[in-house]
Amino acid sequence: MVNYIWAFMAIIGIVYAMFNGTMSDVNEALFSSAQEAVQLSIGLISILVFWLGIMKIAEKANILKGLAKLFRPFIHKLFPELPKDHPAVGYILSNFTTNIFGLGSAATPIGLKAMEEMKKLSKSNVASRSMITFLALNTSSLTLIPTTVIAIRMQYGSTSPTAIVGTTIIATITSTIAAILFDRLFYHLERRK
Repeated sequence: MVNYIWAFMAIIGIVYAMFNGTMSDVNEALFSSAQEAVQLSIGLISILVFWLGIMKIAEKANILKGLAKLFRPFIHKLFPELPKDHPAVGYILSNFTTNIFGLGSAATPIGLKAMEEMKKLSKSNVASRSMITFLALNTSSLTLIPTTVIAIRMQYGSTSPTAIVGTTIIATITSTIAAILFDRLFYHLERRK
């Protein structure tokens, strides 16, 4: 549906430009935006490759396992219906760790695998409590190092690209706490019905 909306908006814009006599401006904007998008993508790819390399080093140095052990009790409190050694727990821990380092695009496939594993447990077409909690937490995305945003700020010549780290930490901690509270609130309200 969203694709149709975007296509409809683009068609309206092009038709309006044709009748308004500004088609050359539309063409210029299309080509300059495409060029800027390619440059931005290449800049982001280099930063993501760097941080994915750092994650691989952290994995080889057992830092990720240490973080997983640190967060495991917290995960079992958030997802009490998941068996302790279920593969979904590992995917959830990997997803959270990747999000903490600001690699949301790398965390997405891991999150999808976690959802897939939780779906196998629920054996239903309705989202389970674990799936809803995971979605709420993933949406709030606790981030300590916003690598993608730092990369974009560097790409556009920011004088202090890392200045947002403090505010990012405060914002994501707040959003994560809110996600947990609202998840629990609605879960308990639903159980009372």
